Amino acid sequence: MKRTFIRNFIICGLCGWCLECFWTGLSSLKKWKKNDRTLLCRTSVWMFPIYGMAACLAPICTKLEKRCALVRGGVYALLIFFTEFCTGVILKKYGACPWDYSKAKLNIKGVIRLDYAPVWFMTGLLFERILCGGKNDIK
Repeated sequence: MKRTFIRNFIICGLCGWCLECFWTGLSSLKKWKKNDRTLLCRTSVWMFPIYGMAACLAPICTKLEKRCALVRGGVYALLIFFTEFCTGVILKKYGACPWDYSKAKLNIKGVIRLDYAPVWFMTGLLFERILCGGKNDIK
């Protein structure tokens, strides 16, 4: 079981890093009009263990397997928001938080953005698929 958790932690951490690179790379499209077509991405080493913590979702995935995707994704989004908030507050305390949402309209303490709920909903379902091997496919 410990080996499975470590394996899932590494897979979720790497998957999260890749998702973040893709997301921040796409967000650099805003610079496209300024003739910057590099689509550079940005992440932090801190993000690997934060995304890796998605491995903790495995037992929750099992408990939710008979629920519809709307419920499962909602639960995952809430848990991701909770994790993002806690890790953001801790990292901010030490001046190490790699993200700052304080200029966004729907932010809480600058560490979470409520308008990211659909992103975290889908990310949670993706992590579920990784952790449960597709057992809980969208119903």
